[in-house]
Amino acid sequence: MSAPTKVRDLGLIRQVQEADDDEEQFKPLEWGLIRRLFVYTAPVRRKRNILFVLTFIRSAQLPALIWASASIISGPIAHRDIGVLPWAVLGYGILAFVTDGMFHWRQRYALEIGETVVNGLRAEIFAKMQRQPMSFFHRVKLGRIISRVTSDVEALRVGIQDVLFVSAIQFGQMVFTAVVMVRCDWVLFLVVAGMAPVLWLVNNHFRMKFSQLTRAAQESFSRVTSTLAESVNGIRVTQGFVRQETNAGLFRSLLSDHSRYSIDLARTSAILTPLLELNSQFFVAILLMFGGWRVLEGAMSMDALIKFFFLSNFFFSPIAIIGNQYNQALVAMAGAERVFRLIDTKPDWEDAPDAQDLPDPRVGRGTKAQAGEATLPPPPATSHTGAEGAGARVEFRRVSFGYDPARLVLHEVDFTAEPGQNIALVGHTGSGKSSIINLVAKFYLPTSGELLVDGREVRALTSLSLHRQMGMVQQQNFLFSGTVLDNIRLSKPGASEEEVKGAAAQLDCLDVLEALPAGLHTEVGERGSSLSVGQRQLVCFTRALLADPRLVILDEATSSIDALTEARLQTALVRLLHGRTSFIVAHRLSTIRHADLVLVLDQGRIIERGTHAQLLAHNGHYAALYRQFVQVDDRA
Repeated sequence: MSAPTKVRDLGLIRQVQEADDDEEQFKPLEWGLIRRLFVYTAPVRRKRNILFVLTFIRSAQLPALIWASASIISGPIAHRDIGVLPWAVLGYGILAFVTDGMFHWRQRYALEIGETVVNGLRAEIFAKMQRQPMSFFHRVKLGRIISRVTSDVEALRVGIQDVLFVSAIQFGQMVFTAVVMVRCDWVLFLVVAGMAPVLWLVNNHFRMKFSQLTRAAQESFSRVTSTLAESVNGIRVTQGFVRQETNAGLFRSLLSDHSRYSIDLARTSAILTPLLELNSQFFVAILLMFGGWRVLEGAMSMDALIKFFFLSNFFFSPIAIIGNQYNQALVAMAGAERVFRLIDTKPDWEDAPDAQDLPDPRVGRGTKAQAGEATLPPPPATSHTGAEGAGARVEFRRVSFGYDPARLVLHEVDFTAEPGQNIALVGHTGSGKSSIINLVAKFYLPTSGELLVDGREVRALTSLSLHRQMGMVQQQNFLFSGTVLDNIRLSKPGASEEEVKGAAAQLDCLDVLEALPAGLHTEVGERGSSLSVGQRQLVCFTRALLADPRLVILDEATSSIDALTEARLQTALVRLLHGRTSFIVAHRLSTIRHADLVLVLDQGRIIERGTHAQLLAHNGHYAALYRQFVQVDDRA
């Protein structure tokens, strides 16, 4: 690897690391976040309230067990009272049984409450993401969203079911133990209480560092695994461009980074554990010295000293646990802030409160606007040919648009698509074709100007009603896991298998779909991986036709289909587009030739418009593009 390349690649690694580390790992406890988290426990409020009671009782039970065992040793056993000993042991056994029984229910309820909170948060995140406009997903990385749903929500699960109740028990244990220790000998308890802050400070210092290194090690390992997955998925590109050594160097750098965090983590752990052990032995020595001195002076009985030693260990043991839980709480608070920030993210735009549904003339033809509702009988398979006048009227009035309002990609676009017209969008990459389609589909709103559908400004229409009357086929169409039939039915969930077959037959592709291993019931795999590119596209065409749309958008829809399959589709496309308003982005001339209106775009402006024949006669920009297309088609 050359030095400049290595420096550049290492700089890329640092950028990735900074992107992962630019958010707080820890956040102080904040009552507002805690109170909001408890809102998600409402479905199990009864169990939550019972859990608080069980937590309080358990806090007293644990010191009681220690006190009981110490009392048995210093009482019946020390005094050789054989008659009392069995009853004392039986009482201890009953207390232990009740304590463990309550622990079962405490743990069970805590797990159920944690699961309820996690499910509620994940469901709300998913629902909010479904309502976000496309601009949100261009701005927010997918990895960040997945991280909120997985690691951050899991941190909140730990905070709810472990940190809160475990910490409450440990605090309660210290309080009840302290009360018993004060009754045994309050002077010796002051000695113990003076040592507790020292142990807390030492433990908290190392636990905080330990938590930071743990999170850093986890994040570095995530980079290792994601790089490995990316390298495996892109192995063809790697080998095709001879990037094996370069990628191996990048991977070794990530491994070295992960190894460094892991070694630091091991070193910190190796210091913390012996130090805590040393502190424990040191405190025992102090107690032996002061306790022995008080017994020898007659200020304290031997029985009290034995109980005190049992209880002192029980008093100190929660400190390390509380320190660890405190660090977990800080991580949970940071996770809660990130999760609620995502949930509270307001969409860049929403339907206006007074937005109305777009009237659907298909209802009069027996087709329900809301596809798949069982309240109406399903339309016959022959209803997918459209109807004269059923198409939508789309009008652009001096529309300008920019994904970033400061950088416009469309400038005062002005045209009208009459009902049933086919509008072809032509231009080089980046000319604004996809932006026009995104505006027609109301995936974005115009920055300025007006966009009207059937005479109604698109801002005054509900997105749902518009999308229910729209069918879209893109160059890279997405297929969900499931069968071919499931994916076609996405546009109309209530459609019967016969309706699906009827739509495929009209597209002249039923034989292709039925030739699959299990026909329409063939599993498509993840993202349609078990189908060829052309087969996936045919599924998407059938899905669009099944919806019986008024407005059709074809974005390079035939680019993934071979010439023979496209020839079979031409008649079906004419049938699909007949009577429907359509916007077509295509480089293949067979689709552009028959358009009612061709719009030629360049740098976000319409520079030519007319029919295919008119633009060729004009011998302008379109004619030059046409000649390039002909040459490409001839070579193909």
